[in-house]
Amino acid sequence: QVQLVESGGGVVQPGGSLTLSCTASGGSLSTYNVGWLRQAAAGAGREFVAAISVNPSMKYYADSIKGRFTISRDNAENTIYLQMNNLKPEDTGVYYCARRIWGRGNNDSPSGYGFRGQGTQVTVSS
Repeated sequence: QVQLVESGGGVVQPGGSLTLSCTASGGSLSTYNVGWLRQAAAGAGREFVAAISVNPSMKYYADSIKGRFTISRDNAENTIYLQMNNLKPEDTGVYYCARRIWGRGNNDSPSGYGFRGQGTQVTVSS
């Protein structure tokens, strides 16, 4: 069973940058579409952020982060990245990576993803 582990979160000022990593153990990520979701606060719903297909040229982004975030994959490193630039306070939350579950939801909806990791906290604050 492939398990996902997120890293790279932290505290950053508005306008700053962070790169999140999603690394797989127990198998290869190269055959999965993978997405990033975020949750602003405990009890809040999860929001779709970005996703990348097995074909790395196919990417999906939420409108709220288009032009600021870039998703990429490195199959040799078994890792999915989320480069986040020009961060805003509203980007604060716990970021999760998760595998696309076919037959559930859409490519750009949280319900389309499962088997998420434990998450990494991103805080954007001055």
